[in-house]
Amino acid sequence: MGDRREPPEGTPEGGSNDDEFRSVVFDESFVKAARIQELSAQERLAGAFGRATRRRGWGWFGSLPRQAVILLLLVAMAFAAAVYFGVSSPHGQAVPPSGAQLTSVVTPLSPSATVGAVPDPAHPFAALPTGYADGQGGFNMPPASSTAHFGGTDVQRALDSVQHYLVVSELTPATLTANETGQVRELLTTGELAQYDDSVNTPRDDQHHAATGWMVRFDPGQVALATDTVKVNGAVQVGELNPGTLEITADHTLVYALRPAGTTSDPSVTLYSVRREVRIDIDRADLDAGRVRVVDSIVQAGPTGCGTVQSDYLQPTLATAAGVHPSTPPAVNPADHSRPAWQTCGVLGPITG
Repeated sequence: MGDRREPPEGTPEGGSNDDEFRSVVFDESFVKAARIQELSAQERLAGAFGRATRRRGWGWFGSLPRQAVILLLLVAMAFAAAVYFGVSSPHGQAVPPSGAQLTSVVTPLSPSATVGAVPDPAHPFAALPTGYADGQGGFNMPPASSTAHFGGTDVQRALDSVQHYLVVSELTPATLTANETGQVRELLTTGELAQYDDSVNTPRDDQHHAATGWMVRFDPGQVALATDTVKVNGAVQVGELNPGTLEITADHTLVYALRPAGTTSDPSVTLYSVRREVRIDIDRADLDAGRVRVVDSIVQAGPTGCGTVQSDYLQPTLATAAGVHPSTPPAVNPADHSRPAWQTCGVLGPITG
């Protein structure tokens, strides 16, 4: 009896049995991977397709190699991500990196003679020379003239942002004597927020993290304002750092009327002078956001005793009815490298216009 795998009549002459074709048998995985599939009997009878076969897969994608489909998907995802981040970032620019953007120096001015109270506490500024105005009236903001790369409207917007910062950081009572720091923070560019928070939470005299580099402020436990009025004299200049950035410098002398905090039987009021020169950069993204980048801050303030730590608060020497005799400023040894070179002290002269 013949092998069951052979035809009953035997193997045809010139033919071969199935063993010869075992190497080309289409297994199930091969069939599933095929891009063309024969229609079923029901589909052929229905005649819906008008052809005997149909393509498998996603339309014309089915004719592409698997690697090509994956590559197309990756390209589409990358393009979508680029569009998303381009739209999310202002003007398609990345957020400026955080870090030590501000450089500041605070120099105490030691009194050269006895610190005396003002003659009339009700009119503490009566002896000031002419040229000082109340509050922001003394800022002397310049006209908003166009620059080489910024129109007059943009310059005006920048000056408005700078004036807002100066008001909050130099004139606002909550900033001066109530430990308010949020109003200044709201005006700073995103890249400086980490440095600002570090300066407020852990102030130190390292030229980058003094709270008094960002704002004028006094210890509310020691100092109070005799009046909310601050006398101001100075000027503001506008220039360009580069074609995309305005550079604005504010240089003002501010005079505060101070008294001891809390209830006291001594009504003495002391005039305290602060010269504050601040350089502010504003690029187009900050211009749209109404924010400023405080780059340099130089502060000279007195009467203040030499050697006082002023990274957290400015430390005025407050007068009494009998007057306060200043201590002799310590000698500075140029060969002493244990102290930073910027920690210097000056002598306070008379307030002039």
